[in-house]
Amino acid sequence: MKLMLYLIILYLIFCISSPVVAYANEYIQIAGLIDIRSTFSDGSYSIEELVNIAKNRGLEVLIFTDHDRIEMEYGLFPFRHIIKRKIERPSVLKIGAKKYLNKIKEVGHKYPEMILIPGVESAPFYYWTGSIIKGNLTAHNWEKHILVIGLEKPEDYKNLPILSGAFSTNYISQFLPTTLLFIISALFSIFLIRWRGIYKKIGIIGFILSLLLIINYHPFKSSVFDQYHGDQGVLPYQEFIDYVNKRGGMTFWSHPESKSGIDKKGRIYVNTPPHPDDLVKTKGYTGFAAIYGDNITATEPDREWDTVLQEYCLGKRARPVWGISAADYHSEAGGKLGEFPTTFIVKEKSKEEVLYALKNGNMYVYQGSIGYRLSLDEFTVSDTSTHYKATMGEQISAKDSPVLKIKLSSSDKKNYKIQGRIIRSGKLIDTFSGTTPMKYTYRDSYFNPNEKIYYRIDVKGPGILVSNPIFVTFIGEGKGGSL
Repeated sequence: MKLMLYLIILYLIFCISSPVVAYANEYIQIAGLIDIRSTFSDGSYSIEELVNIAKNRGLEVLIFTDHDRIEMEYGLFPFRHIIKRKIERPSVLKIGAKKYLNKIKEVGHKYPEMILIPGVESAPFYYWTGSIIKGNLTAHNWEKHILVIGLEKPEDYKNLPILSGAFSTNYISQFLPTTLLFIISALFSIFLIRWRGIYKKIGIIGFILSLLLIINYHPFKSSVFDQYHGDQGVLPYQEFIDYVNKRGGMTFWSHPESKSGIDKKGRIYVNTPPHPDDLVKTKGYTGFAAIYGDNITATEPDREWDTVLQEYCLGKRARPVWGISAADYHSEAGGKLGEFPTTFIVKEKSKEEVLYALKNGNMYVYQGSIGYRLSLDEFTVSDTSTHYKATMGEQISAKDSPVLKIKLSSSDKKNYKIQGRIIRSGKLIDTFSGTTPMKYTYRDSYFNPNEKIYYRIDVKGPGILVSNPIFVTFIGEGKGGSL
């Protein structure tokens, strides 16, 4: 009888502790880089050269985002697509999407220890104001960029809804009625040409004009928008996001607070002001650059990131928005490869696991030295009543006040002073400080039945670290209390 009781107690202890053990053994961390440019667009290194540099610096994942197309054009009314000045640089679509994808696969086979994922950086839309004659011709939102990750088919890149894309049948139904009017005009002109005198001359002129208009307004454009009808708000970008979603890809707003988009280039101006409010205005995108080479405010408590995360908690958005680190790497002259890693929390080292982590927020982001990295060894939220535990990107139900556990270290095992913040649903609720390696536990007394909330942290020390959120839904009446 005593033996039976002893076995039952052992079994209960195992059941209670097993979620923690499983969690500890379940995940591994692998560091990678997002937003890398190669010689397929405006980068200085080939894909293989980038892989070698990254490998030597301890990185295991590279997500390439060469420009889908680098092109700007200005045309004269009414034949803007015929009488125009166009400047184009090397890009994925100019060189060939198939060549780009095949090259990444080829290098990936050569370096199986590295995970290589294709993507592009896109500028779906810009618009003109001013004129060359007045000296104030300005291209607006030329550098409003979105990263696309996870598309594997060349045709998905060719048909991206951008102003300078390839011939597309995506919008033929919208453009065909106008084109038919010009075709009818051409046929009527041919009828007039059969007559003599002034009718024949009108017919010839009418036919030439109709033919030019058919070419200019053909129904195979890659976007329903153009650069001559002013600001279209977020519509071109939402169209772009929806297109990628339908094909199973992911989209991330890139450098939404960059101040480098206002400049004069030759005889024209470019004007792309910081646009963090687009994070709130658009929906369905996967995430945004929470860390990159600019001062970022969207990640501060109760700013744009918290606004969209709270909208998700209230059911106003179908999915959360995740933060990534965007390297925006072109060459060593513009910053070292490895200064902006994203660390993926995965069950095994594979391309599929990295894509899953990217899509579901199982990651944290960092900006710092290439010599060592601050490591978020643990950031979990647990419920002591149910023993449920979740890490970044995950969700749990809680019957009691949540307990947060944070564990930080440095990859070079040295001691660095750090300061951290805990943010609950947009509100700063606690700060902590210490020296690496360190552990910190915080029990939040907050409990509100049926409410969904989230926790996220950021840390400053030898660099900047930002976590993705962990969501908690309160169930039952709760117990409250402290540790």
